Parts: sequence; C-alpha cells; structure tokens
Amino acid sequence: MSEFPKAGFFRRLASLIYDGLVVIAFAMLTTVFYLLIIQGFISADLLRLGAHPDVSAYIQASPLLYGIRATLLVLVSVLFFAYFWTKSGQTIGMRAWRLRVETDSGKPLSWPVAMLRSLCALCGLGNLLVLVDLKHKRALQDLICKTRVVVLSKEENKKVYNSLD
Repeated sequence: MSEFPKAGFFRRLASLIYDGLVVIAFAMLTTVFYLLIIQGFISADLLRLGAHPDVSAYIQASPLLYGIRATLLVLVSVLFFAYFWTKSGQTIGMRAWRLRVETDSGKPLSWPVAMLRSLCALCGLGNLLVLVDLKHKRALQDLICKTRVVVLSKEENKKVYNSLD
C-alpha cells in the first residue's frame, strides 16, 4: 500500500488542465494529418469534393469520414494517457503537480487498465466523484479500474522523473 496521501479534486483538476493543453496539441496534429490524407485521396481521384468548398466541409458532411476523425481523436487521447500511465504512472500534468496513478496494490497500470481508465474518465468529468467521496478521494475511473491517484513527495517525484532517463 502506498504511503502517499490521496489526491484531491483541485490538484487533479490542475493536472488535467495541463494535460488538456497537450492533448489539444496532439488533436490538432492528428487533424492536420487526417486532412492531408483525405486531400491525398481527393488528388488521386479516389474521393470527390462534389459541391463542398473544401476538404473540411467534405469531412463534416460525410458521416463516415467525420466518424473516422472523431474515432482518431478519441484514440489519440486515450493513447496519450495510457502511454504515460503505463510508463511512469504520471502524465506531463501529473508530474508538474506531483501526482501518480497506481493500482490499489501500488503497482503500475497495465495497458488494458490504463486504456479503460482513460475511457472511464469521461473527459475528466469522472473526477467530480472525488468531491463526494471525501474519505477515499476516488474518481469514477478509479472505482471502475481499481486505481488511485496519490500525491508524491518532491523527492519521490524527482525519483520517478529520473528513472525515465
């Protein structure tokens, strides 16, 4: 069992804001690459714009292409969190706020658990449960995946960061 205190709502929220900015940047890059791929298909005459003025309008009008884009954006977001949670238990924002996610037994998350936890977080709304669960400070994603978020000491946070080299 971890000797570190459990993270409260406001520390989690601050971390989520940091991570949200990084995820937005990844989403923008993903969208640019997706637009380039669709433009490539149009240039190769595999797709046609028809009456649409540009590629973006074409994607918005096509339920299939719009669905693929939305799926890619969710996938990029889930993979971002899952990668960091499985590697060190900390995303970029969590590192700044000295937070770490771990299983109830104090172990790092596996890929399936990390991906499920990311999906269960409901874009951060799952953290609202921490405001109600004052004793255990568990979010929806923590309850479902049997995880917890702890606040590390400065020394332990530095150890986690240095172990990544």
